[in-house]
Amino acid sequence: MEKPAIHPYIPIIVGVFSVALSAIFVKMTSADSGVTAFYRMLFSILIMSPVFFLKYTHEIKELSRRDWLFTSIAGVFLAFHFILWFESLNYTSVASSTVLVTLQPLFAFAGTYFFFKEKLSIKTLVAGGIAISGSVLIGYGDFKVSGSALYGDLLALIACALITAYLLFGQDVRKRLSLVTYTFVVYGISTITLFFYIVFKGESFGPYPASEWMWFLLLALIPNLLGHTLFNWALKWVSTNVISIAILFEPVGAAILAYFILGEYLSVSQIVGGSVVLAGITLFITDYQKIKMFFLKRKA
Repeated sequence: MEKPAIHPYIPIIVGVFSVALSAIFVKMTSADSGVTAFYRMLFSILIMSPVFFLKYTHEIKELSRRDWLFTSIAGVFLAFHFILWFESLNYTSVASSTVLVTLQPLFAFAGTYFFFKEKLSIKTLVAGGIAISGSVLIGYGDFKVSGSALYGDLLALIACALITAYLLFGQDVRKRLSLVTYTFVVYGISTITLFFYIVFKGESFGPYPASEWMWFLLLALIPNLLGHTLFNWALKWVSTNVISIAILFEPVGAAILAYFILGEYLSVSQIVGGSVVLAGITLFITDYQKIKMFFLKRKA
């Protein structure tokens, strides 16, 4: 495996800050969840198209049946992740929704253990547990156990499982494909899935006011093309577990942004929880053995 130009943790950090804006942009739209997700993905592949068709179309021929299968599954999971997460934001707060969506280690640790036989150290499990407990604290003051908020929380939790599955399937394929080809194919499949979902649901493709198109475009540019693409790049060199732990910072950024932009109250429990999340992430990324293994892989 070739040596990365920069340490994968750097793009992952930038990606986390980018995806933290996603919930804010979605809250600013008035379109149906499926439509918002569709235009997010459509604009993403339209922006990528010139680069892909000029330099990377030859890689399509190199895709095996297994690659097509795994990439297609990843694309479908990504589409329904967006549908369910965007829908959850209609019923619960940004803090609660992003907390549940970013509880990926619960699923990622199990997935990488059973499917990729990755061993988990005690320190990794402790770090993950600390970060997860911090995420729960962030939304504790906003969690409700009944009514529409509970429904929104459930949708966000299912969306969390789907994005973890998307990353797990991508981890296998991404090691053999370039970033552009993998991302373009996955986003393309996700867009097609969302198109048929909208037709089936009878949602409207438009027209929409200029402000709506602006939010659709920003969703494509920042959380998708900057955020998720950086995660896909990093998957070539790091485990899904690393990204899942780092993404736990998203509720911190999203809750702060929601306070200033949307006026959503930031409670003491959310502030304390954010500090706990950062403590868990710091413990995880400063694991000496993981850093040592990373540099050994670079030399291989």
